[in-house]
Amino acid sequence: MSTSARTAPHSDGDGTAAPRPRLLVLRALGLGDLLTAVPALRALRRHLPGHDLVLAAPGRLSAAAAATGLVDRLLPTTAAGREVPGELAWSGPEPDVAADLHGNGPPSHLLLQRLRPGRLFAYAHPETPGIQGPVWREDEHERARWCRLLAWYGIAADPDDVAIPPVAVPSPAPGAVVVHPGADAGARRWPPERFAAVAGALHRSGHDVVVTAGAGEGPLARRVASEAGLPTGAVLGGREDVPFERLAALVGQARCVVVGDTGLAHLATALGTPSVVLFGPVSPRLWGPPPVARHRVLWHPGGDDSPRPGDAHGPMPDERLLRIAVDEVVDAVRTLPQPAPARPRVRPAGSRRR
Repeated sequence: MSTSARTAPHSDGDGTAAPRPRLLVLRALGLGDLLTAVPALRALRRHLPGHDLVLAAPGRLSAAAAATGLVDRLLPTTAAGREVPGELAWSGPEPDVAADLHGNGPPSHLLLQRLRPGRLFAYAHPETPGIQGPVWREDEHERARWCRLLAWYGIAADPDDVAIPPVAVPSPAPGAVVVHPGADAGARRWPPERFAAVAGALHRSGHDVVVTAGAGEGPLARRVASEAGLPTGAVLGGREDVPFERLAALVGQARCVVVGDTGLAHLATALGTPSVVLFGPVSPRLWGPPPVARHRVLWHPGGDDSPRPGDAHGPMPDERLLRIAVDEVVDAVRTLPQPAPARPRVRPAGSRRR
């Protein structure tokens, strides 16, 4: 079990250290998934301030998990795509409490049940009848979903309580417009020539523009930067993911972020940075930012305004995404409010600073 932020054990009263009770949270997904779970993590932290909160998630999220200020340790997981891990490398006594914030189904339920936690928070499912949780809803925002789960168990949670602290490092491009053309599926990837047209228009109007890239997205980002006429050095990342602290500093001190429905959009939300988020094929009512002026959502469902009118994991850009025009994105950026001079205040999660 790797450490992301460690707290001292409590005392038994006779001066000897006793292990703290442990709360295991399963959220073995990506960066955006972690950040949408922040309201639920904060509610658990507030409700169980004496527990060590152990997050089961991919090891690459260690720095991001620590940056939330809510996680004591990361338990690294391995799984393909969005699959449930086959096992958890848990050691020591059974967890006192476990929370399934991963999904709704026997694989994640049984994975946690095998560890025999004292209490398990999870949605009900007919194939795991021993769990007396709430009923799963398909048409529900991801942040609200996990807050409703906890509310069923008597734990108050606010789905708009999304803020994380700013990182204490300088931005590589303070005040820049951050353009992120990548996504983990083609269906949510707006065409690169359109991202380039947006980046070029903003650059020509005087904005400093940075193009960010995740691991393996270097060719895509370099194409966008080249077609936009951006200066050398405008691309950040590509061979590997940008280290989280550097990425969070860039986003947290940016003029705004232009991005599809992916992790960087949720990072902008968490840091209070203005954003323009391009949606398709999944509705923003499932994954969009809070409805505040600093975030602009672009979504053209046509005649089908169902929550998932298209295939979120398809190989080609979704037709709803293609309905978003270049001029629409440029205008949205130009009409965004300026970032607030003070970063968002994070509500206290408990009596201790995490």
